[in-house]
Amino acid sequence: MATSHAPSHADNGKYYVPHDTQWPIIGSVALFTLMLGVVSYLNEWAGGWAFIPGAAILAFMFFGWFGTVIDENERGMYNLAVDRSFRMGMIWFIFSEIMFFAAFFGALFYARTLSVPWIGGEGVKVFNKIFLWPEFNAGWPSNGPAQLSPRENGSFEVIPAFGLPAINTLILLTSGVTITIAHHALKAGNRAMLNVFLAATFLLGFLFVGLQATEYMEAYQHYGLQLGTGIYGSTFFMLTGFHGLHVTIGAIMLTVIWLRTMKGHFTPTRHFGFEAVAWYWHFVDVVWLGLFVFVYWI
Repeated sequence: MATSHAPSHADNGKYYVPHDTQWPIIGSVALFTLMLGVVSYLNEWAGGWAFIPGAAILAFMFFGWFGTVIDENERGMYNLAVDRSFRMGMIWFIFSEIMFFAAFFGALFYARTLSVPWIGGEGVKVFNKIFLWPEFNAGWPSNGPAQLSPRENGSFEVIPAFGLPAINTLILLTSGVTITIAHHALKAGNRAMLNVFLAATFLLGFLFVGLQATEYMEAYQHYGLQLGTGIYGSTFFMLTGFHGLHVTIGAIMLTVIWLRTMKGHFTPTRHFGFEAVAWYWHFVDVVWLGLFVFVYWI
């Protein structure tokens, strides 16, 4: 790590040039090792333990690299030009996440609005129902023509929107409010309020994940709704599962930011680390609203 004094925050004339670091190569080794574990598991050469080495190296890389960046930032090594580059990087990352979920929402739209009616005999696909599945009911949610549900009779139930999903919606919307209050408290210099509402945000996030795990257990054990339950089960768990993963990652990031605020990091004018996680969290909230409406409600 560089030992010379870096430009201060007020020095905007020069761009910070990163020093030599081992973290990119360690990250590459981690991803390659993780890929080997996935290949070994999918080909049944090894069990689930094959994921552990790659995941451990990846976690080590994240802790080390993020710790280096935090240390450099706290020592004033990043000027405003670097701050702008961080913002642009986070904007493009969130845009890539928007496209990620757009693909899954697109799959849901295609299956629900186009594919299922075609199989049922609508439009130019009229021969499908006549020759392939004359008994097929083209309604949604669909289990598919072959009744792919793990239950013997192919039946399953959908999870009511105004049960746990509605509670989780309220939780996420509340967490959006608490992180906004925390942000305003940071800009106002009210550290006590910042710490309280930031802690409330990540606790609400973990509560959401816990309730979603409960919902999944109910779906598998009592509703007959599983990942292999036809196109409905696949799209349901694909969308809600990836969103749950994003909530988990976001709650972990919020926890790290909270630990940093407890140590006195960030100032009312320079706190992009906080803002980046807040952007991500609001993005997660918006995606869930789309999921609640299009997956659970209608």
